[in-house]
Amino acid sequence: MENVLGLVAISAGIIIGLGAFGACLGIAIMGSKYLEASARQPELMNALQTKMFLLAGLIDAAFLIGVGIAMMFAFANPFVVAN
Repeated sequence: MENVLGLVAISAGIIIGLGAFGACLGIAIMGSKYLEASARQPELMNALQTKMFLLAGLIDAAFLIGVGIAMMFAFANPFVVAN
């Protein structure tokens, strides 16, 4: 049974780590594309900025859902049956 708890802890760490890496990478790419687009067409900067912040919120929300799932596995583990 201790083996299952160790694997759950490792999997929760992997879920959070890969989610954070993906969110950071997504926001970095989106920010760079926003800067490129606003440099090419400065008149569209306000519309692009609104869409960029909306996408940043959605990217962060996907990461936080992963953190919530990892915390569920860590604290209310459905794989461990109480005796």
